[in-house]
Amino acid sequence: MKAFSVLGSSSNILYVVFLNQVGVYMGKRDFVDHVDSVDPVDGVLLIDPEQLKGKKAYVTLSCTFRYGGNDMDVLGITFRREIYISIRQIYPTLQDKEQGILTKVQDKLLRKLGVNAYPFFFEFPDNLPCSVGLQSAPKDVGKHCAVEFEVKAFCAESQDTKVRKRSSVRLMIRKVQYAPENLGPAPCVETTRDFLMSDKPLHMEASLQKQTYYHGEPINVRVKISNDSNKNVRNIIISVEQIANVVLYSNDSYMKAVDSVDSGAKLDKVYTLLPLLANNRERLGIALDGKLKHEDTNLASSSIIKEGVLKEVLGILVSYRIVVKLIVGGLASHDTIYYYSIYDDSERKQPVFVIITCNFHGHLTDKTARLYYSVAVYVMVILANRLVCSINSVQQH
Repeated sequence: MKAFSVLGSSSNILYVVFLNQVGVYMGKRDFVDHVDSVDPVDGVLLIDPEQLKGKKAYVTLSCTFRYGGNDMDVLGITFRREIYISIRQIYPTLQDKEQGILTKVQDKLLRKLGVNAYPFFFEFPDNLPCSVGLQSAPKDVGKHCAVEFEVKAFCAESQDTKVRKRSSVRLMIRKVQYAPENLGPAPCVETTRDFLMSDKPLHMEASLQKQTYYHGEPINVRVKISNDSNKNVRNIIISVEQIANVVLYSNDSYMKAVDSVDSGAKLDKVYTLLPLLANNRERLGIALDGKLKHEDTNLASSSIIKEGVLKEVLGILVSYRIVVKLIVGGLASHDTIYYYSIYDDSERKQPVFVIITCNFHGHLTDKTARLYYSVAVYVMVILANRLVCSINSVQQH
């Protein structure tokens, strides 16, 4: 693959050539999903009729979910699944190319490349996922779990002919997500916890300033605690967690903050989190946005499941959450803010779109409370039995 400018200094056109038979020209490799619409894939195929020798030229757009290397095969089943594929016959043309509607890039390329250049055009269906992959170990080159998009051009007698890899032109592209415009109010959740042997509760509130954040932009989490109980809050731990749902659960904390609140005290403080891929290069299984060769990427966009689309079609489901955890006298209390991140590739800024689901996690607290309750009931039963025995003894005398 070669990249050079044929439209002027401001436009870099990607050029792929194979055996002097066909060449693919495209104006960009990132195509944006605007939620209600997706940028179409457009380009130009340059052919050499003498080299084709009567064969036809085709271009395909495919979306593939794969896990592991290309050479992995178990019981005849490869770790690869075609989510979507569309094939177009470009040469000989099925319609007059003068009658087709061309994009600006295609129009300039056709005038530049001459009569042997033919346009191609694809539209993404609504149910396709965005480009995403899981971070693998440095030694596992070519063995990764990812949803990938590819434009391929090949020459054959028919579109059903089996084409070898070295007999085709392949160009990886990416489908990226833009944040919706209507974001709603800033997220806020609160919860109250009662403790055994304490007359008053512990109240906690966590909130964010807004719903949209960009990569490299700090996420400020405001935590308010009113501790009217007789327990001391020993630690406050705040973390950003990523959840990638394929065949594993990836629970990765990017940053933590620690604080404490004594019994009868109050706290109102803003903690700053900065989730960056640069700080997590060694973590295996972290979901990343689709990566093109020799280009860096960022933390993966959260999956937006559109109405009527099956989750299984998306391949890898990604979501994020902010967790506020209180350690109270040996007990653990959690207040969780769930949020989805949606990335915007304009000017390399990827916003995080926050959706709140109020939820309270207190598994350790509940377990300990049940233990305390069981012990208390057991002690009360013993005391009641002793009291009954004492009353019976008094009555007998």
